[in-house]
Amino acid sequence: MKTPKSLTNKLKAAIILTFLLLVIFGKNILDRKSFNELEESFVSVYEDRLVVESYIFTISENLFRIKLLVNHCWEEGDYSHVIEDIEKYEENILKTVETFEKTNLTRSEDEFLKDFRRIIESNLRIADYELLYSEEEGINEKQVHIYNGYIERAIQDLEKLSMIQLEEGHKLAVNSEKVVTRSRIWAQFEIAALVILLLIIYLLIYTSRNIKSELID
Repeated sequence: MKTPKSLTNKLKAAIILTFLLLVIFGKNILDRKSFNELEESFVSVYEDRLVVESYIFTISENLFRIKLLVNHCWEEGDYSHVIEDIEKYEENILKTVETFEKTNLTRSEDEFLKDFRRIIESNLRIADYELLYSEEEGINEKQVHIYNGYIERAIQDLEKLSMIQLEEGHKLAVNSEKVVTRSRIWAQFEIAALVILLLIIYLLIYTSRNIKSELID
């Protein structure tokens, strides 16, 4: 017994409808994934890049103030006051570094930040140095030169960390653009699928009316 042509067409239409519905459902899942990726990118840009750049700025400011005090310590009336200020700036830097370390660090960031912390803790502790200045001897140029050398190393680490923020921010921007482009392509495909779906529904209704008309006649 042959299957009626109308039934065969309806079966084909049902298969196509099922496929289209699966495609639309899959696209919905991909959209959710894309939205999650975009959300993660935006959060990362803010928390791990913009906020981190503010940490670098704060650290740089404190380091610059230390450099000024070291290079102009003879201008201060009370040298002990200079030492206290430098120690305060050192502690501020280390507190900011601790907060920095809690962010999502890349391998390069981790290396430069560890080197920076090591310089602050091991090489820039003002209490470990002999007097940089005394009223009797004047400026201890050797000690000032050594101290400034470590400050320059620390500044180089900060500059590299700042460059990483730009590079990683660019990567996140490129990835977000790819996600948006992919979503646009799938959105166009979804529109095409919906148009085909409407055409199939229309054809099914039209075919059913013809069959009903033939039965009545």
